[in-house]
Amino acid sequence: MAPLLPTCAILTLVGAAAAQNATSTLSASATVNGSLVANPSAFATALQVDVDDLWNLFVGPVSSADITTTVAPTPVPSSELIPPPPLYYSPFPSGQQVPVIAKNESWGFPKDFWWGVASAAYQVEGAVQAEGRGPSIWDVLTHRVTDFVADNSTGDIADNQYYLYKQGQQWRLSWLAAINIARIAALGVPAYSFSISWSRIFPFGSGPVNEEAIAHYNDMIDTCIQYNVTPMVTLYHWDLPLVLQNTYGGWLSENIVNDFVAYARVAYARFGDRVNHWFTVNEPIVFCDMYPLPANYFKNTSITALHQPFVCGQNVLLAHAQAYRLGKSMMPGSTISFKNNGGYKIPLTNSSADAEAVQRAWDFNEGWFATPIFLTGDYPASLKSFVSTFLPAFTEEQKTLINGTSDVFAHDAYTSQFYFAPDDGIAACIANSSNPLYPSCANTSYAYSASDGGWLIGPAADPGSPWLHKATDWVPAFLRYIQDTWKPPGGVAVTEFGFAEPFEYSKKIRADILFDPIRSSYYHDYLQAILIAISEGVNVVGCLAWSLVDNLEWSTGYTVKFGMQYVNLTTQERYYKASFFTYVNAFQQYLAE
Repeated sequence: MAPLLPTCAILTLVGAAAAQNATSTLSASATVNGSLVANPSAFATALQVDVDDLWNLFVGPVSSADITTTVAPTPVPSSELIPPPPLYYSPFPSGQQVPVIAKNESWGFPKDFWWGVASAAYQVEGAVQAEGRGPSIWDVLTHRVTDFVADNSTGDIADNQYYLYKQGQQWRLSWLAAINIARIAALGVPAYSFSISWSRIFPFGSGPVNEEAIAHYNDMIDTCIQYNVTPMVTLYHWDLPLVLQNTYGGWLSENIVNDFVAYARVAYARFGDRVNHWFTVNEPIVFCDMYPLPANYFKNTSITALHQPFVCGQNVLLAHAQAYRLGKSMMPGSTISFKNNGGYKIPLTNSSADAEAVQRAWDFNEGWFATPIFLTGDYPASLKSFVSTFLPAFTEEQKTLINGTSDVFAHDAYTSQFYFAPDDGIAACIANSSNPLYPSCANTSYAYSASDGGWLIGPAADPGSPWLHKATDWVPAFLRYIQDTWKPPGGVAVTEFGFAEPFEYSKKIRADILFDPIRSSYYHDYLQAILIAISEGVNVVGCLAWSLVDNLEWSTGYTVKFGMQYVNLTTQERYYKASFFTYVNAFQQYLAE
């Protein structure tokens, strides 16, 4: 079926430079026909392209899955729902002995505590060129930029969720390929958080709306509700429409604000009658820190590389704030937030220098977005001191717009680490922009100080995720810090947490893959830590585990596994891992009736 949308857009391409890099746009120095121009590279022309042209010009050929139609539901085999030892032991053979661990009766998740699993569009959907979707920057990054992804993989097929979101049977291979939403429901998981692909709804980032994409997400949301799974939607999870990046620089331009709000308006209008939980942007710290994007693949910009992340951040704050205000006017009873990320920041020693480094780390990470949104409408002190040299100050009107635009503090809180002052001191670092720690000027470590033995903060994850350790001991203090510092009116939610089982990619035997002891221990101990925090008065209102399935983990490709389900990427078969049962079991024990 042809896309139900106008298929043409006008792009400006540069004469000879277009062949080398068709993403550049330069202003012509003369517009009169036949006039002389001193610099031929300034020649510009309007070129009419459709969605297929975008793919051919900027991405190239993409792969397609064997299954390219939405499959119908089939039952999840009962044999797949049997938990692993020690959550379940078969009556035969018998003889295993395990110590009894009593339930802590002083702990409990409140009755209205929401919990579930999460994914993101580009990481799981596949079908990248299907039904009118336009390319995103990630299609270029995975297809064109050499060595950008560890295993040179793409999101072309991924987990094929675009067609397998219900649950299906592929008769040709005569096995049941039980797929996402039905498998979530089969374990009693009550919520599924997923993102919408902006370039499916708006293939050019703005302009015509793709009605086939609207129909797809409508059916996906309806399927969640059919299975008693609450849909929770993220508007933006890093997959910026390519046309917006190539037209004006994406998040580096103020133009992104109106385009993002227009996209949000369509999503709210089409899905807001059934979706009550919304996240505007996912982890702006991460996607803003991706700037500058790799050279020679996207539109050039004159903005200094060091400043680009913070220019992005300013536009994100304004776009989020307007989208929040719009959403509350269109869906008054909804919960709308943005998703922050980072980890608990622990001073390595009790020195005043390390304490200052910790504060700067908070300011340049969570505080970058949380302080304007929850407290002041403006940046925290040390960050403001830096950005005021190149960013326009927020007006009083903008501060009022931004302040108070998140109903809960949604945090993707995976881990924790130690912070300490640079060897030559914080002041010297601030004065030296060539220092690798500039501008935050806070050094980090995953190990305790030498005087404390130098031990790791917790077991390391897969080497492909060197930033991640099982630091669950620090979760109660982390959640308490968020509550005490930013005082979110609707409480704190852990909207992503998960663990990359070490060397899982190297395992070839399915039974070995499904038994993931460190990830299981991570979920067990993390949920206990949330229970401790709740028992101590922290208003934790929900959590979402990352991830529902093994997926494309961005620049690490498929070499790092976060999924609570194993996915055979050749056959698309899914299997629950032991960690999924561990996660669910905590709520079976401690969630109030």
